[in-house]
Amino acid sequence: MSVQTDSRMRALALGGLAAGAAILLTAPSLAQGSGLAMLGTLAKGEWTIKQRGEKRERKICVKSGSEVIQLMHRESGCSQFVVEDGAARVTVQYTCPGNGYGRTSIRRETSALVQLESQGIHDGMPFQLTAEARRTGAC
Repeated sequence: MSVQTDSRMRALALGGLAAGAAILLTAPSLAQGSGLAMLGTLAKGEWTIKQRGEKRERKICVKSGSEVIQLMHRESGCSQFVVEDGAARVTVQYTCPGNGYGRTSIRRETSALVQLESQGIHDGMPFQLTAEARRTGAC
């Protein structure tokens, strides 16, 4: 191989690495953009969650809408992956190191009413949740 050919190959390789790095650096910001915008349309305040097949109700304070994603894993530090991000439905899969994982689908009926489905592992035990969540007041 000539010195000139070797130099061109190095330049192409470095250019390819730079382009790849640029894609990797910008990809997360593109992915995060306006993701899960539907959750931001939910009414802020106290929400009551009624799980199907159970009498007890659970109340949570919704500030951003993201509070309904991890109902079984309330801790922070969980990583999330958006599976579906639609105008009326979102699905998020998440992993909480040392405490399991889950997958939650939220279907918006109105800004004050959503249908929830979530399943996964919490504290080493499987869970499955099907519920309706409705805004019931102020926090």
